Amino acid sequence: MEEQKIELKMINMADILASQVDWLWYPFIPYGKLTIIQGDPGDGKSTLILNIAARLSKGEGFEEDMTPMEPMNVIYQTAEDGLADTVKPRLEQAGADCSRISIIDESEKSISMVDERLEEAIVRQKAKLLILDPIQAYLGGGTDMNRANEARDMTKKLGALAEKTGCAIVLIGHMNKAGGNKAAYRGMGSIDFFAVARSVLLVGRVEGQDNMRAVIQIKNNLAAFGHAKAFELCEEGFRWCGDYEITADEVLGGIMPKGSKLEQAKQFLRELSGENVKILSTEIIEQAKQEGISKRTLETAKSELGINAKKVNNSWYWDLSNYEA
Repeated sequence: MEEQKIELKMINMADILASQVDWLWYPFIPYGKLTIIQGDPGDGKSTLILNIAARLSKGEGFEEDMTPMEPMNVIYQTAEDGLADTVKPRLEQAGADCSRISIIDESEKSISMVDERLEEAIVRQKAKLLILDPIQAYLGGGTDMNRANEARDMTKKLGALAEKTGCAIVLIGHMNKAGGNKAAYRGMGSIDFFAVARSVLLVGRVEGQDNMRAVIQIKNNLAAFGHAKAFELCEEGFRWCGDYEITADEVLGGIMPKGSKLEQAKQFLRELSGENVKILSTEIIEQAKQEGISKRTLETAKSELGINAKKVNNSWYWDLSNYEA
């Protein structure tokens, strides 16, 4: 059969009206575009986006670059957590206005990335944020996300939906297990997912800080890269920490970031402190070394905490009984 010829159509740039990008969270999540949040399972990706959704539902944000004009409607499509026993309690703990957060009912048919119901839901709910968590669950039957042509077709359609509706679409994805690779290639299946997204965020653990999670932008086609951020998963729940000194390489490589090494040293000294506590400087340095804390970092922590050293019988002691913690 002879292939049907497609009529040539040209677009003259003189006829295009220039426009600026609007941001849900500058410079991390743009409206009308695709954003990917990726990381290893259990590292806090879903917790982060759920808390973002909760804040936005009340017209609030984490910081001044995430400040909606009014409470926002959100569609949170999740395939990994139960709505009644996991998602709802987490939203309530985060203080969400649950009347503004909706889920498309998949009881009759599962949702896919190219499902027409996505657009219908965005329009009906007047949603400004759509979340697919995780993206692997919304590929549709028979789709292989590792095949470039299939991945490209899906993400193009989803990108077109974001642009058409002005909705920010966020895809949550698990990293693959190829340790040591660049973040772009440890992402979700085909590199085309990474290519089509305008912003990609990496969420990962901070070495030496069990409850701390870093958020690092590893791609941005629309603005300068944002500063790394962090949040803490504590007993009270989610706590936003803001700017944090850490790199993607430190997260992916399990390397203690410089800022965290100093905090580790401070915590080490706090744990040694007490009433009338004076310890030989050589003993403290040796103990710190066993904890992976260098002498230079330990000296910096000592200075910042206001710890004094005193010489007794030709030996130097650190006075840990009275300092500014």
